[in-house]
Amino acid sequence: MRILVVEDDVQLADMLTEALTNRQYTVDVAGDGEAAWDWCETLSYDLILLDITLPKLDGIRFCQKIRDRNMTVPILMLTARDTIGDKILGLDAGADDYMVKPFDLDELMARIRALLRRGSVAPHSSIVWGQLYLNPVTYEVAYAHESVSLTPKEYALLELLVANGRRVMSRPGIIERLWSLDDSPTEEAVKFHIKTLRQKLRAAGAPEDFIETVHGLGYRLKQL
Repeated sequence: MRILVVEDDVQLADMLTEALTNRQYTVDVAGDGEAAWDWCETLSYDLILLDITLPKLDGIRFCQKIRDRNMTVPILMLTARDTIGDKILGLDAGADDYMVKPFDLDELMARIRALLRRGSVAPHSSIVWGQLYLNPVTYEVAYAHESVSLTPKEYALLELLVANGRRVMSRPGIIERLWSLDDSPTEEAVKFHIKTLRQKLRAAGAPEDFIETVHGLGYRLKQL
């Protein structure tokens, strides 16, 4: 899941980035509304956390611009403006939810999960592919009831492959979904993560070709 944080308070943006990254979300940060708009024209986001008071293009106009383009990405506004009129203005501009600063981090994460559940895939329900089991709440992985210990990036990669099933994921596509623009690795890094992921799955009993290489294209899971 890729989230765009639009916030000009650097300290708050860093805090949100750390909290979201620790929960396996891929995060990009924009410090003003125009930069955020440029990113939305470049990448597809699963959710936007949006401050209202922003340089260059404020949150209300940014939100209206998103909806005028018929973009359906969920938007959660984060703002110090706490009057009923401010909330109505934000929701009428196209926001899906509204939280007042300062906010409780656990409540924010719960609201993010609720907004993501409205999409086509519920990000926090159990995921199964054959004998493979993933729990997105606890990040536990098992194959044929054998526990598999993964790094956060390995888990995110496996979850991405399971979500796409037999659809081939290219290395650039994997990088786009799992790394922020400020932290994009080389394709060799993707090959390394695939290699270690295969080794750990094989150790738990998965077949050699559980993650298939489609030469010249990318990777996909073995047909059930």
